[in-house]
Parts: sequence; C-alpha cells; structure tokens
Amino acid sequence: MYEGFSYNMWSWRWRCRAGAFRGALAVMLLGLGFAQTVHQQDTCPAAEAPRNLTQPLYKATAKEGPGVGFLSALVQSFLNTVQSKPFPKDLVLKIIRDPNVLSDNESIKEALVYEVGFLVCIAIGILYIVLMPIVGLFLACCRCCGNCGGKMYQKQTSSIHCHRRTLYLGTFVTTVIIFAGNICMFRSNEALKVSVEQGPVELRNTISNIGTFFTAVPKQVDDVVDESSKAVYEVTRNLDAIGAQLGTEIQRRFRGTLDPALHSVKRLNQEISNTSVQLDKLNLSLAELQSSADRLQANITAVKNEINQTLSNPRCRNCSNISNELQKLTLDTTITTPSLREFQSAVDEVIQINLQSKIDEVNQYFDSIPQRVTNDTKDVVQSSKRQLDDIKGQISEVSSEIQLSALGNVSGSLDQVQSEIDRVLPEVERAEHIRWAVCVALSCAVLLVVVCDLLGLVLGPLGLNPKADPKKRSCTADCGGTFLMMGAGFSFLFSWLLMLLVLLLFLLGGNVYTLLCRPWNNGQLLKFIDTSGLIAELKVDPALGLQNISDIYRDCENNQPLWTTFHLNERVDLDDLLNVSKYTAQIQRDFESMNITLTSITFLSPEIKNQLGDASAKAQNFDATALTQQMNNVSNINLNTTADKLELFSRSQEDDIKGELFNEAMKLRKIQSDIETIIIPQLGNLNSSMRSLQSTPGKINGTVGEVLSRVGTAQDFLNTNTTQIVKTESRKFLNCQLDYFTTYADWAKLTITRQVGRCGPVASAVDSAEVILCSNILEPLNAFWFSMGWCMIFFIPSIIFSIKLSKHYRRMKYTDDLLPPNVSVHNNHIMMNHIPRAQMKFA
Repeated sequence: MYEGFSYNMWSWRWRCRAGAFRGALAVMLLGLGFAQTVHQQDTCPAAEAPRNLTQPLYKATAKEGPGVGFLSALVQSFLNTVQSKPFPKDLVLKIIRDPNVLSDNESIKEALVYEVGFLVCIAIGILYIVLMPIVGLFLACCRCCGNCGGKMYQKQTSSIHCHRRTLYLGTFVTTVIIFAGNICMFRSNEALKVSVEQGPVELRNTISNIGTFFTAVPKQVDDVVDESSKAVYEVTRNLDAIGAQLGTEIQRRFRGTLDPALHSVKRLNQEISNTSVQLDKLNLSLAELQSSADRLQANITAVKNEINQTLSNPRCRNCSNISNELQKLTLDTTITTPSLREFQSAVDEVIQINLQSKIDEVNQYFDSIPQRVTNDTKDVVQSSKRQLDDIKGQISEVSSEIQLSALGNVSGSLDQVQSEIDRVLPEVERAEHIRWAVCVALSCAVLLVVVCDLLGLVLGPLGLNPKADPKKRSCTADCGGTFLMMGAGFSFLFSWLLMLLVLLLFLLGGNVYTLLCRPWNNGQLLKFIDTSGLIAELKVDPALGLQNISDIYRDCENNQPLWTTFHLNERVDLDDLLNVSKYTAQIQRDFESMNITLTSITFLSPEIKNQLGDASAKAQNFDATALTQQMNNVSNINLNTTADKLELFSRSQEDDIKGELFNEAMKLRKIQSDIETIIIPQLGNLNSSMRSLQSTPGKINGTVGEVLSRVGTAQDFLNTNTTQIVKTESRKFLNCQLDYFTTYADWAKLTITRQVGRCGPVASAVDSAEVILCSNILEPLNAFWFSMGWCMIFFIPSIIFSIKLSKHYRRMKYTDDLLPPNVSVHNNHIMMNHIPRAQMKFA
C-alpha cells in the first residue's frame, strides 16, 4: 500500500458527546430501537447471517381413539332431537354470575323450558322404572292364580303353528336387537376403559405442550435479544481494527492516483541506475582505448624519429622523395568526450538525489497510515465500546421489562396441575376399574336375558314335535320354554334398575354434550366466553387492542405468531421503533470527536524537480557523433601502406641504409598488427556501449517528463481531495457499523412478526382437551347408556313375545280330552267350576 506524495498537515475532526440510548427505547420491542438505517456499501466486511429462530418440538396431541365414535352419529342425532334449542347463553351467564338465581321461579321456569326435551325423557324413564316392576309383580300374581296364561293348557287350533312362527319371529328379532345393543354396551365400555387409561398420558402431553409453548416464548425472545450481541460483537471487533479497516480504505482511495506516479519514479530510478552502469562501462572502455592509443602514438613517434634519423644519413640517396610519407605518421589519437562528461554529470546528480530513499520514505509513511488511524482514534474507540456495552446491558434487560415472568407463573400453574393429576391418578384408576367392573356386570345382566332368550329360541324348536300332544312335549322343548320364561323374568327383574342407571347417565352425558361439547365443537362456547367476561385468566387487557378469544383461537389454528394473533401492530408501531434513521445524528455526533491527523511529507521537493529537469536537459545534449568520429579516425589508421613504400624505397639504398629502413618498415607493420589485435576490439566494445547509450537520453528525458507530470497530478490530487477522502472513508466506516444494526433490526422485525410465539400448540391443546373429554370419554359413555336404554326399550316386546312363545314349547298339564270335571272351556278360556262343599246337619 502506498500513501500520498505530499501532505500539508491535513486533519479532519468529528466531535460528539457519547450518550447511551434512552432506556425506554432500548427496552421497547426487544431493544431494537437503538439501530439506524444507513446506506450499505460493498466494502463493508460481511457479518454472520442471523440464524433462523428455532421452533420448539411438541409431543403428539390427542387423537380420537379407534372405536370410540361408532355410535356417535346416532347418539348425537338423538340428543340433538331431545335438545334442539341453541346454547342458553343468557341463562348460563345468569346462573354463573349468581348461583342463587336458581331459587328464582322465573329462572327455574326458564331452565325447565330449556330442558323440556330431557324432562320428557325423564318422565318416560320414570314411568318405565315405576311400571316395569309393578307390571311384573301383577303378572306374576296373575299367573300364580292361573290367569294371564298361568294355566298349563293350550287349545290346539288350525292356526296355532302360524301363531307360533309369528311369535318366534318377533322374539328372534327383538332378541337380536337386544343382543346388538348388548354388544354395543360391551364395546363402548371397553372403549371408555381404554380412553380413561390413555387419558392421563394424552392430558400430560397436552399440558406439556402448553408448558413448552409458554417456556419457548421467553426463550425465543431471549434468542432475538441474544442475536443482537452478534451485531455488538461485530462492531466492537471492527472498532478494534479501525486502523486496518479505515486506514486501508484511505490507502485504497489514494492508490489510483499515487501508484502511477510512484511507479514512474521507480522506473526513473531504475533507468538512472542502468544508465550509470552503462556509463561506467563506457568510461572504462574509453580509458582502455585511450591508454592503448597513447602507447600507439608513442610507438609511432619513436619509429618516425628513427626513420627521420635514417633518412638524414648523408649516404641515403633521394631521401627527400619519401619525406612526404613521414607526414602520414603524424596521428592524433586523443579521444575527447565533453558531452559524455556532461551526461555523466547529469546522471551523477540524479543518483545523488537518491530516489530510492524517497520511495522508501513514502512507502514507510503510506504503510504507517493504519497505525496513525489507530492512534488518533483510540479515545473514540474506547468511548464507543463503552456505549456498546451500555446498549448490550439495556438489551439484556428486555425480558424483565416486557414482564415475561407472567409466562413463568403460567408454567408454574401447569406444573401444579400436573402434580395434582399425578396425585389423584391412582384414585381415578381404582374408580375406573370399579366402573368398568360394574358396567361389565350390567352388560352381563343384559347378556343373561339374551342368552336365556337364545337358548329358548334354540331348544324350543329343536325339541318340539308339532303333532305331539302338548302334554307329551319333550324335555328339550320344555327347557326352551322355561328359558324363555327365565328371560322374561330376568327382564322384569333387571330392567327397572338398568333404566334407573340409564336415566342418570342420560342426564349427565346428555347435558354435558349439549351444554359443553356441542357448543365447544361449533364455536358457540368460545363466543360465549368472548361476551361473558367470566374467565379472568383468559380476559385480555383491552388496552392491547386484541380481538376476542374466537379470533385468537382461529389464528392459533393457523399457527400464527403472537404479533398477528394479538394484533400488536395496532398498539406497537414496529416500523417507527425500527426506523433507525432518526438515531443517525446521535451516532454521528459520537464519531465527531474522532481526530485523524496525517503529518506532511515531501516526496519530490522543488529542488529535486529542478535537478531532474536539468539532468533531463543534459542527457538530451549528449552527442555521440563526435566520439564516433574520433573512433573512426583511430580505426582508419593503416601503417602497412607506409611500411610497403618504405621497404620499396630501401631497395635503392646501400646495405646499411637498406637494413635500417627495412627494420623500421617491420616495426610499422608490428604497430599495425597491434592496432588490429588490440585497438580494433576495444573500438568494437566501445561502439557497442555507444549504441546502447544512444537511446538512453531520450528515454530518461521521457521518464523525467512523466515523473514530473504524474507527481504534479498526484500533488494536486492530494492538495484538493485528501480531506474529503478522509471524511468520506470515515463516513463509510461509520455506515458499515450501523449496517450491522440495520441488518439485525430487519431480521428482528421479520422474526417478531412471523416467528415468535407461533401459537398453534395452544389451539392443539384446546383441541386435545376436546378430544379427550368429548370424543374419547363422553362419546363412549353416551354410547353405553344409549345402548343400555336401547336394550331396555326392547325388553318390553321381548317379554311379551317370550311369554307367549314359551307356552308353545312348555309341557302342558291338560289337553282338550282330559280336562278335570271342574274345568270347562268357553270361548277358548278354561273355566273353573266350584265343587260344592259337604254340609252337615245336626239334629
């Protein structure tokens, strides 16, 4: 990361008094009102996504047991016929409010009018209870006196067989109907036993579900509150890392303009370094070449002097002819490079500037921005963290402020109810065992009548010979007739007692159904609760703006949250509480105390810029043509031509002169050989260095111009935008922190309005209570008394048919031919003639 090139002591201040949010705002609606709406930005670190609210797990609710409703439609149809009037809201409300109203004649009359259907059934039942034993007693006495079919005589007529079959069919049909009712008695009794056995478990699950719900609501509130700690944690962590985050963002904003300038300076420094290396190499080559050229010049001068001395010898003939060749041996091998020295001077000046140290200084300053931000914001960070601690403390008190302890009281009450149920459960189980045994005994009593009738129906026809004399009927047929009479006797014996029990159970089960279960099922009971105001535990504060219990139950059936069920939006303006934009100014003032100060730094001073400009100009003046010309002069030296002419001239001389000239020609060739082996390679190296340097001045000139341009642009950018950049990035950092609270507020709003306190378990608990009481217990109970009453009603035709049919199977004592003297038959009736008593006369 790199920081600016020139800062002139920028400082940017934000001042604010740190203040905790008002407690009321922190408490209302789970302490969410402290947040504020901000503009989201892409540079904000991603926070952990809020988790979904976990819904509690509930136990299975009560279901209608198999077999408990096999007679429910028939029984309910009967009860609806008996009691067709609607639920007596006014009467019930009057009685509940003042139980003494039952002593009022008007109220009693109203109650009797409502119960008129039951009163009719009670009257019929009482009549049955009274008449059945009386009729049975009179019938028994009558038969004992020989009347009412008591005489063991049966007149044989042509229609007797048709009569017997008709009676048999009637007895069979009534017995089957009674037997069907008896089966329903056994089945309903067993279903009631199973329901009572399973009832405590289902009731315990129901109470447990309600307790789980009331326990889960505070926990869900706590979960929403605890979720705010993530936002507090993220903001606290970002405040601790404010140097790295805010400082890095400031660096990032500077890089777009400053990096190109810094890169151009680096490139210039690299080019200068490379040029310096090339110049050193060129200077070394020039030094070697100059040394070789000086030796060449010395050798040539020495040979030239020797040749002059030889030619000056008087014995040399025509020596003046070759004197002109000696002038060619006068060479200038001096290499002068004034523009090269000026170029070298410019490069040395740039090297003395030490651009690398400037680059390192800027990098160090740029890298120190995060630490500077950390140091300058230390006090603000500590103050903000204390404020976050205050907010966290306020949010933690939300549960107590919204009075969730009431739910704990409900849970405690449920625990007490469960404890009471567990306490009385053994007694209930013992009572249920006795009830079941009694009902089995009653069912067996009815079954005894059915068995007697069935045995009579089986044994009678089995042992009967229609052509046989009634006096000689078989024992099997006689037993069948006896069983039929036993069935009739048992019917008279048990029916009035059973009818008394039917009447009591009918009054209990019928009224419970019509006054509780039926209005419960069709919703009239909840509407009655809505309008009565009797149940204080279910009466909700009108200030909450809630709807009635029926609406609450309907919403709970749809598993709606508490926010929807209790219409909290009519009392709590959630949008206003979560409109965190109204807290922006307050939070911004907290950050206005932040003071970020960046000391000034000079990267390229005006002197350095002037030096770079001068160096660029000097580099531009570098001219390699003169040096190249001097190199060409050296490379064009050819001493072999002079040596050849000198050797040719020596042939016309005397031997001693000839020898000297020949030797001198050989020395010139030796010097030429040294030129070719030493000077020419050095010239090649020098020429290569020159070619690499020819483009360097132009590149340096262009790079210097780019450096000066970009540095100037960067300098103007810093002077113009630094304060705004610091302010903008600080604002973005602040908005990032506020965004955590905005995200939390949005999540909390969605959670509160859609997830917290889904009250479906409450409706399920109410439905479970209805299933346990009305479906699983009351329906089998009603089916039992209905089945038993059914049997009692059909006992009447069964008695009639059984008594009449029994005479067709029983063995008679008399026949038409063997009647006693005092017995006569008149109109098919046996008449008894009185026998005169003996009278004694005394004299």
